[in-house]
Amino acid sequence: VSDINLNRLKELEDSYPFLRTVYSMQHSLEKEIEKADLVVGAVLIPGASAPKLITRDMIKKMQKGSVIVDIAIDQGGCAETSKATSHSDPTYEIDGVTHYCVTNMPSAVARTAAQALTNAILPYALKIADKGYKNAMKEDSHLRNGLNVHLGKITNEMVAKSQGANYKEAKKVL
Repeated sequence: VSDINLNRLKELEDSYPFLRTVYSMQHSLEKEIEKADLVVGAVLIPGASAPKLITRDMIKKMQKGSVIVDIAIDQGGCAETSKATSHSDPTYEIDGVTHYCVTNMPSAVARTAAQALTNAILPYALKIADKGYKNAMKEDSHLRNGLNVHLGKITNEMVAKSQGANYKEAKKVL
């Protein structure tokens, strides 16, 4: 597992002693990807496109028959060679490496995904129902962090940046 969060890497090492972790840097990614049978790219920058951490040159150096699964495809993918695919035609090959870049992967298990999403958002929905959206967001920073646009103002800094638009703090526009 490669990450830039040292605390998360330590947690993973403590929980899974058999797991090898590596701090994510260009050199370490190149080295690890070259010898990997399977690469799962799961980069997320909320509100922004995923950075292209896996280059075409890295893909060329992978063993023939290797697989890359780009979970970040819904945010544009984290590999330069990634392009969105579907459940009906899920894979393609580049330089002998099979790519799986299905958008909305959870839809393969729609009922389970819907239940998980419902469990995650129900407490927020109840707060909005009880207090109204403005009061609920004023009182709950987590709920407020989910606001991207309000009354024509972009309230998510990463979304504003990706759109080349002005950002307004959610607290100020509510």
